[in-house]
Amino acid sequence: MGHRKLASPRRGSAGVRPRKRASEILPTPRSWPTIQSNEPKLLGFVGYKVGMTHIFMIDDKPTSPNYGKEIYVPVSIVETPPVIPLAIRAYVMGPKGEPTTLTEYWADLSEDLLKLIQQRKVTRLKIDKERMKGKLEEINNKLNDILYLRVLVATQPKLVPSLGKKKPEIIEVQVGGGDIKAQLNYVLNILGKPLSVKDVFKEGQLIDIIGVTKGKGFQGVIKRYSVVELPRWHKHRKGSRKIGTRGPSFSTPSYVPQPGQMGFHRRTEYNKRIIKISDDPNEINPKGGFVNYGIVRNTFLIIEGSIIGAKKRPLFLRYPIRPNWIPQTAPKITYVNLYSQQG
Repeated sequence: MGHRKLASPRRGSAGVRPRKRASEILPTPRSWPTIQSNEPKLLGFVGYKVGMTHIFMIDDKPTSPNYGKEIYVPVSIVETPPVIPLAIRAYVMGPKGEPTTLTEYWADLSEDLLKLIQQRKVTRLKIDKERMKGKLEEINNKLNDILYLRVLVATQPKLVPSLGKKKPEIIEVQVGGGDIKAQLNYVLNILGKPLSVKDVFKEGQLIDIIGVTKGKGFQGVIKRYSVVELPRWHKHRKGSRKIGTRGPSFSTPSYVPQPGQMGFHRRTEYNKRIIKISDDPNEINPKGGFVNYGIVRNTFLIIEGSIIGAKKRPLFLRYPIRPNWIPQTAPKITYVNLYSQQG
């Protein structure tokens, strides 16, 4: 008859419920880190997932057993065309004790960009110079009451032909470092001008990646929760790819594994390291381009390890909110694989 298991571990995590489809393809952070810097800067950027390759580099993590040695590292490529800061949003404490928008100050934008922005319906404000002048004065007069400043930023997907889209994503990015006055001056200086990822991140540092995972559709409990398939000798069970008992209704678990949506969830990956930032696509493009993506044409990041999402998916890159170490320099790369990925 064989050995019969009487107990098994809990399957699945209650920490990621509900397991439903993400509400937006490019999520924005729900919280932001506080950075120790006298120079103000944006705390996030947007990139598009390209694919993976591998490199060899000199391990520079002091606590690593391979410290100082050449190691093989699988890496992910993220293409990061410049973004365009559009507007400032100032936040103050609201009457209910939570941050609320004080006002918005919009830059003087080109006709083409303005047309694309209006399709997104991100603001009801009429962008005219006289009205915006009053908005800026309001922000200056209430600097002492402002909790933080955020910038509305537009991506430029038209610079990545393989995406097949022109309409920009509009996202809100918090400003960190320095005081409010310095942050305001910094944002006023960058409004309406293309901003490179090099102005936000530096080589070697850690980042968090917020995005939507690959969608896998409606799946059963075996695949969705790694439930162990029932033994075949139980002929009376009416199928084996099911869960056994669901337990009494008053039992401790708040849920039981059930079939349903798997993938296309909003998730955050913490402490991914930027190995390199480069403007030269020839350093990374394999022969024939990346499968299901094409060739990289803009500034790109090489990120250690794998990252979430399907190819071409927009990802939000944020300063790390809980870094496990703070690299001082970028590692030395000794080899980058450029062989064709198509055999």
